[in-house]
Amino acid sequence: MRAREEVLGRIRTALGEQRPPVAVPTVPAPRELPPGELLDLLAERVEDYRATVLRCAPGQIGPTVARGLHAALGGGWDPAGVVVAPGVPAAWRPDGATEDDGRPPVELAAFAATLTGVATAVAETGTLVLDGAPLSGRRALSLLPDVLVCVVEAAQVVPDVPDALGRLDPVAPLTMVSGPSATSDIELQRVEGVHGPRTLVVVLAG
Repeated sequence: MRAREEVLGRIRTALGEQRPPVAVPTVPAPRELPPGELLDLLAERVEDYRATVLRCAPGQIGPTVARGLHAALGGGWDPAGVVVAPGVPAAWRPDGATEDDGRPPVELAAFAATLTGVATAVAETGTLVLDGAPLSGRRALSLLPDVLVCVVEAAQVVPDVPDALGRLDPVAPLTMVSGPSATSDIELQRVEGVHGPRTLVVVLAG
């Protein structure tokens, strides 16, 4: 404690007795956006990250997922090469897709694409949050296949990060996705797919 007190004492001496008041920055209130504008903002931010956004009505999620897989994988894509989080509704799944059964994570890399839902999505930052629940699937599921297709429903979209954190279990294994996995080397050459999926498709229903 003696060294600590000595350091703090020197700091107090350097500052002097008459210290100016410290201005505490205020946090701006979150923007209040109508639901339609909130979805538009999310779509804009996600596209800024070079991801693909497909908008659809709630009843058209299944066909839109299939359209996204066709665009990402090509015309000859095989539904058996798509692994699905166990909580994804049957109506969203391509016929013949493989449900994740807890197999060793290394085996997931053999699949061409993953289909999951999300726990929530942040419009301001264009971030999708997966929480390890059955709808989101385990973390390895969203990281190993080369294509990730996430379905986001309108009610899951929130304006900013504090709103998102208020919806999440603080001890859940959260994965936050803001666009395809990408990194840059010392010459700032962007490389995608190094730490996760090379391609992100977001199906935005609402």
